Amino acid sequence: MGRNTRKRRTPLATKAIAASAALALGGGGLIWANFYASAHEENSANQTKSAGAQIATIQCPDVGQKLTDVPDGARQGVDKELANLDKQISEAYTRLASTRQAQAGDSGFVNNAILGPLKSKRVAALDRIGINIRRVGGQAPANLEQLAECKGMAADANTNDGQAGGGQNNDGQNDGGQNDGGQNNDGGQDQGQDNGQDQGQGGNGGQAGNGPAAADFINIEDVQPNSRNLPNGLAANGDGGSTGSFTTNCGTNENENRNSDNVIVAPGVSNGAQHQHDYVGNQSNNAFASDEDLANAQTSCQNQGDKSSYFWPVLRIQDGSQDIDQGQPGGGQDGNVGKIVEPAEAQLKFVGNRTSDVVAMPKALRIITGDAKSFTNGLNNANTSWSCTGFEDRQVTDKYPLCPEGSSVVRTSNFQSCWDGQNIDSANHRTHVDFVEADGSCSNGFQAIPQLQVRLVYDVPAPQINNGQVQNAFAVDSFPEQLHKPITDHNDFINFFDENVMNEMVQCINNGEDCQ
Repeated sequence: MGRNTRKRRTPLATKAIAASAALALGGGGLIWANFYASAHEENSANQTKSAGAQIATIQCPDVGQKLTDVPDGARQGVDKELANLDKQISEAYTRLASTRQAQAGDSGFVNNAILGPLKSKRVAALDRIGINIRRVGGQAPANLEQLAECKGMAADANTNDGQAGGGQNNDGQNDGGQNDGGQNNDGGQDQGQDNGQDQGQGGNGGQAGNGPAAADFINIEDVQPNSRNLPNGLAANGDGGSTGSFTTNCGTNENENRNSDNVIVAPGVSNGAQHQHDYVGNQSNNAFASDEDLANAQTSCQNQGDKSSYFWPVLRIQDGSQDIDQGQPGGGQDGNVGKIVEPAEAQLKFVGNRTSDVVAMPKALRIITGDAKSFTNGLNNANTSWSCTGFEDRQVTDKYPLCPEGSSVVRTSNFQSCWDGQNIDSANHRTHVDFVEADGSCSNGFQAIPQLQVRLVYDVPAPQINNGQVQNAFAVDSFPEQLHKPITDHNDFINFFDENVMNEMVQCINNGEDCQ
């Protein structure tokens, strides 16, 4: 299978609007301003920075996103090395978090004892990536070794060196608020103590000391209505489109099918995600599952012709309790603690395109929406949407919502809906699919496919925030160094619809019908 090398387009964000007012944090007296900014406005983030900010986490170049042309024969070896790079960062972060006292007494400690050794390990891994590619006749990217150096990221630093504004988005007709997001303010990470536990100088909050912090939450009633493009009925959008929908009911993961693998990004690597995923649909999804395994698996979907895999990071309540994975890889060992919460609702819906008919998805098509590393990568691939029931005209990207009594937390993911017509995956898992243009059309010869929209509803109590401290917080699982930021939310899909059912879906959507 060939690899698509087209550079991924960054969709145009919607008009920038000011969002939340300045948030004053207790303890350090920091004042943070959060603004939703247009993705094309450089340096649009505005915030007050503290002097002598502590290093909160580690920021490294995302090597995987740079590898847009990896020969098929090199993919297995390269994917294993990419997972190894992730593990190296997590280990370095753990050392960063456990040596705060040494850092306070030695200004060069982080560079000498953490970042320097990390760079050496990354140089070796990058060299092995190049060897894997050249061994099968491919050409490794020039100056790959330049991606080895990492840096400390201060608590008050913006993602991606201050570039803010919103990641991918605008799937046109059904944007679902896929972005236009505000910058990811990491404000107030130095919380001192959280949930009654002294995190020490430079602590990042949260039950495990790696987030979330009070600044990661916002009262949904303080969010401006209609501040982002939201899903809407296609019939009102104009002529010539495919206005139907197809809903598949696959449950809410009642049987607790979870693991910390990611067969898309890290096939063959146990704990390749370093955080737990909920799985609905396909029941055989793990790091070692082949396409044949997935095609022959059981499914939790009512329609047995849908063996597709739908998976997302679990949501936990950090109430001081532990779950079954306490101290285990992907769980407590990787800083993911607290009680896992099953969604109260999991709605999986496929919709059409505003300007054209849709074509069938190919079997085994893989799509990832959002970026699990958005906090340190920047927001180019961020695609999060948080809200509350009864307030879904108010959407936030870089905050968890505080919902009023009787209202539930809502996570919405709207997937890319343009396909290159050839590949079921790409080396960086992104360039074979794309979001639509502002007018709803697909560019560069891509074809419109049914757009998956995932809406998850959770019955979780609102955390208590007092004096800049958060108690009983909820948060998605994340890589340890991502500090459980809401902007890191993401969602994954592998198509294993029966061919006849997929054709029924396409016909239903193109005919303007609502089917299930």
